[in-house]
Amino acid sequence: MKPLEIKKNVYWVGAVDWDLRDFHGYSTEKGTSYNAYLVVDKKTVLFDTVKVELQKDLLANIRQVTDPSKIDYIVVNHAEMDHSGSLPEVLKIVKPEKIFCTAKCKDALIQHFHDESWPFEVIKEGDSIELGQKTIQFFDSKMMHWPESMVSYIPEDNLLISNDIFGQHWATSERFDDKVDQGELYWQSAKYYANIFMPFATPAQKFLKKLKENDLKIDMIAVDHGLIWRKDIDKIIELYDKWSSGRADKKAVVVYDTMWGSTKKMARAIGKGIASQDVSVQVLDLRFNHRSDVITEALDSRAIILGSPVMNNNILPGMGGFLTYMKGLRPKDKIGGAFGSYGWSDKATKILKEYMDDLKFDIIGDGLSTQYVPTDDVLNQCYEYGVEIGKAVNAG
Repeated sequence: MKPLEIKKNVYWVGAVDWDLRDFHGYSTEKGTSYNAYLVVDKKTVLFDTVKVELQKDLLANIRQVTDPSKIDYIVVNHAEMDHSGSLPEVLKIVKPEKIFCTAKCKDALIQHFHDESWPFEVIKEGDSIELGQKTIQFFDSKMMHWPESMVSYIPEDNLLISNDIFGQHWATSERFDDKVDQGELYWQSAKYYANIFMPFATPAQKFLKKLKENDLKIDMIAVDHGLIWRKDIDKIIELYDKWSSGRADKKAVVVYDTMWGSTKKMARAIGKGIASQDVSVQVLDLRFNHRSDVITEALDSRAIILGSPVMNNNILPGMGGFLTYMKGLRPKDKIGGAFGSYGWSDKATKILKEYMDDLKFDIIGDGLSTQYVPTDDVLNQCYEYGVEIGKAVNAG
């Protein structure tokens, strides 16, 4: 993709990764982009780089704007390798006067690339630098989602360069939020938050409070992945506030794995019971729904109900993998429920409840289990269990 001027003398010079399909276990069916930005002023600044495999794209885009050797400064908002991977090669060509980053970012870059000779300039919260007509102000965004994270703000342009915050994994030829399908945009934004930022709800609340307290006027958010926000700034900030505060909709997700279909029958009966209470419900088989999509559905759900049969005195591997993934993301303030079938060892619901106890879910009842194939009476019990869950969702 060609560079694009997003503000006067501010250019997108990143790279689009059309082929990426997995990001640390998060399915990226739409690919992604690595967004780097170039500010041309008396002092020219490059904000972040790109994944190492795409460094030629980055350098080609920079050359269409200016000679890379004319770049004076590099700002590293985030040290993760999809944004810093090209840094060693870029430094050979650019030879900047300074690399601006936090102290923890400096440490991370040295540990990544084992070179302490780079011209690091450590910045602190509230520091700023003059470029000529433009100014960069730096704000700490610790644990959003790494400890060295910061954002850069250019007040003359009302521009927030936000690193990963507010992003999406989405490869597209468009650069702005108002140029793409809005339903897809908000699904990808929710998926990004759910699978990357969900464990960092408290830092997210602190960061959003900081934006408000500093009264930053923002009419564009230049993210490091996906679409740049220029239309719905308030909406995406409000969604991050909703997601990080744990506010949920009248919604439940029933997540299950099944062997011979018995747990599937139970899941559907529970789902019908939940829906009878005017609660939106998704019934998701882990064989056909990727864990990162299930977590996205769970993000704004009040209840997460889990089901599995027993295999080898344990739950099925698909559910085991999902539970490990979910435990790492630590969804908060959820109602929980457990169900499953077994042949001769009734252990599944106990294991599922132990995971939910660790996550401090508000578990409804003792769960339901049945031996082999559920009878009509058992399915009626499942329906009533769903009714009880639906009532709890409405009460919450």
